[in-house]
Amino acid sequence: MEENFPFKYSLLEYLFTWVGLLLFLLDIALDIRTVVSFYQDGAYVYMAVMIFLLLGSSVLLQVFSWLWYSDFLKTKVEDTKLETKVEDTKVEGTKLETKVEKFANKHKLIKPLHFLQLGVYLRYAGVIEISTVLFLKKTNRFTGGVVALLNQDLQMLRLFEAFSESAPQLILMMCIILQRGQLELITGLKILSSAAAIASTVALYHRSMRSFLQENSQMSWIPTGVYFLWNLLLIIPRVTALALFCSVLPCYIIVHFLFLWMLLVLGVWSQKTDHMESPGWELLFRATVGIIWYFSWFNVSTGSMKKKTVLYNCVMGLDTMMLLGFWCWKVFEYTGCWSSLNPFIVIPTLLGLHVVGILVKIIYYRWFHPSCDDQKIVKPIKQQKNRHDIAFYSIKGPTECLSEDRAPAQPVTGVLKRGMNMAANFYY
Repeated sequence: MEENFPFKYSLLEYLFTWVGLLLFLLDIALDIRTVVSFYQDGAYVYMAVMIFLLLGSSVLLQVFSWLWYSDFLKTKVEDTKLETKVEDTKVEGTKLETKVEKFANKHKLIKPLHFLQLGVYLRYAGVIEISTVLFLKKTNRFTGGVVALLNQDLQMLRLFEAFSESAPQLILMMCIILQRGQLELITGLKILSSAAAIASTVALYHRSMRSFLQENSQMSWIPTGVYFLWNLLLIIPRVTALALFCSVLPCYIIVHFLFLWMLLVLGVWSQKTDHMESPGWELLFRATVGIIWYFSWFNVSTGSMKKKTVLYNCVMGLDTMMLLGFWCWKVFEYTGCWSSLNPFIVIPTLLGLHVVGILVKIIYYRWFHPSCDDQKIVKPIKQQKNRHDIAFYSIKGPTECLSEDRAPAQPVTGVLKRGMNMAANFYY
């Protein structure tokens, strides 16, 4: 089995998992410090908004984490069962369970941990546990594949957090800085580092998808660096335009978000996504993708990605220009800090960054993105069996496509289905 299991997990990615956990804990400490400082300054409105963002994002992550745990806890493969034990790690069908998760499940702690907003830490513990076993005890490739699959769920949750908490929080901080006239070099560097952190999360998610490709496409970090760069160049003007608009028309930012978000959710709906096991929870996934699209592009379906990205970039480019136009219209009514922000400098700079980001994105997809014709990612197909729709996958590798007349080898649910779906969408 280990010779055919197609997913890998490198030592560098293991180190990034540790760094991600430390940054996750540091982010929580800084968030608490920010809330306390708002309270001490008497900025209760800002404090309420900050708490809403933190709690809303945390609840969203815990819901997805719990649903994904529930998927494999309820999964029962009736016919063919794949079962392999590697250092107390079990794979049953598509059930992946580490020792720490097995302990939590045995003592019925998974639901309480998620209720206490600790589900993501449980996932970190599971990934670190099995990856430590992998690198210290030199177990086989199958263990590395299990870690890669578990890490993909973790990276997906981090992606959700980046755009449901970090990006809105960055806009809030920028808006406060602008309104208080505290725009200095050090604050600019802090803003840049925050934007870089968001782009890094997107790049690491990109890296986790590369574990589905052949080894020669997995080794180089240059594509990940280029992917990080174009995301950074597009995220900076987007969040800056939103912050500038919010600084002069704070009440209208909510109206803008709700209107554009609903349009984006309709766009996701038209893609007919199939990421969650339950059709009802698929609605939550589509709503979450709408939040991501409010800030950055995220492919969730196969099809002509060129047409979708062109349409998306046109819509978001026009929206960004509209936000900057409203800011330019209102900015001349203010004094003080606004004198240091010349719209005739700020607007061309932001639009220039946006254009450069688009050009780097084109470079990435032209020279660094694996071609669909060369790298075939098998997407789960549904067949009727015992009155239930079950997805199937050939475990012999991601570069071998299933034909309709070929008997599938293994039913696919849970983390394997999610990873394959997202990889098929990502590299289509």
